[in-house]
Amino acid sequence: MEAREKDTTPRIEFIDSENRRHPRFDIHLPIEYYQIKSSIAHTGNISEGGFLIYFPEEKDVNQYLSLKLFFSLGSELDTIKAVVKVVWMDSHLSKDGEHYPYGVKFIDISPEDGTKLRNLLRSLSSPLDDMHYLFNTVRMRLWKLMNFTGVIATEKMIESVFFQKEKKTQKESPISRL
Repeated sequence: MEAREKDTTPRIEFIDSENRRHPRFDIHLPIEYYQIKSSIAHTGNISEGGFLIYFPEEKDVNQYLSLKLFFSLGSELDTIKAVVKVVWMDSHLSKDGEHYPYGVKFIDISPEDGTKLRNLLRSLSSPLDDMHYLFNTVRMRLWKLMNFTGVIATEKMIESVFFQKEKKTQKESPISRL
């Protein structure tokens, strides 16, 4: 019986060592960006808040860029136009010395392109990603609330408080009196 249970356990692994506002997806898409002239780059990963981009030359942090992100959903080729701001650079991520990795965040994106972006990300995600994102959001809000009120708690303390409240409500319910 044990061997059968081991075979039927899910083999899904979700790694999220960082607490991010938006889930991030590893995907490589071509980008056309503009400074003085048009150039080509590609993404490393993407989220609703921004993405990792590999430029063919070095950029300045805090620089603004106008860009076009190319992607396909099904058989259609589509684009998302946006203005982004370069927020960080990490030379350790450079794979070959010919591409420079930078983190950019969205500064200006139209509502239509924002919808396209969300639809693209939704097509990349799974229900497990959505549940993990929701869990992390609730956990971070709870943690901020507890730290804001001056209470520092561990997950075990939170769990025990939750179960204590649950037991009290069960004792007080009219059904339990019957």
